[in-house]
Amino acid sequence: MKKILDYILSAIYWLYFLICLLIFHPIQMFCFHILGRRIHQKSVHVLNFFLLYGALILGTKIRFVEKTKLPTDKPVIFIANHQSVFDIIGMIWFLRKNFPVFVSKIELSKGIPSISYNLHKSGAALIDRNDGKQAIVEIAKLAKMIEDTNFSACIFPEGTRSRTGIMKPFAVGGVAILLKKAPNAIVVPVAIDNVYQMNPKGYFPLVSFKTLTWTQLAPIDRTGKTPEQIVEEAREAIAAAVVV
Repeated sequence: MKKILDYILSAIYWLYFLICLLIFHPIQMFCFHILGRRIHQKSVHVLNFFLLYGALILGTKIRFVEKTKLPTDKPVIFIANHQSVFDIIGMIWFLRKNFPVFVSKIELSKGIPSISYNLHKSGAALIDRNDGKQAIVEIAKLAKMIEDTNFSACIFPEGTRSRTGIMKPFAVGGVAILLKKAPNAIVVPVAIDNVYQMNPKGYFPLVSFKTLTWTQLAPIDRTGKTPEQIVEEAREAIAAAVVV
């Protein structure tokens, strides 16, 4: 019976999700070309509010824990564990005051209404995993952009999502580039918990009646620390906040 319910609720949610993407695509275009970059990003925040809380259709409970208030007059590098595509939706909404922009795989930059448009116009680092040099250039561009605008960069050092919630090793390379090219950025870990339970085996059906949690942890003092030390400190802080 629960499986049947999951199929029904998932079909309703994905239809709702697609309608949101189609509605907000022209809204984003208008905002970017007529009202400017910041208003465009605010339209993206509103879109992700609807995508996130649309999960209430599935009986999903959504939690955000904010350990520290962050300034909005400095760039931020958010380092998070990765469990699902839904990680991004929550981060965009909950971290919206800092205008989060993502390091993303280049495959998402084509053919998806609203999402692909935002990746191109937000300044996201669209990386080709098979081209290390291209990835370095893209991440460096993102770092310069947040340094200039006081936006924030979001990176998942695991690279690919964990389907079990058990964290994978954190790669240092991408974070190291962000740290080097954005020397004024605050480093903040974000712990994502139980989001993998919503789609552990794919995107249909989704699993209903789960509790998803995003926790913005305290900033890491980067003074005198190597990128390796900063990444390890972020990983330890996230691991302590994630229950598997």
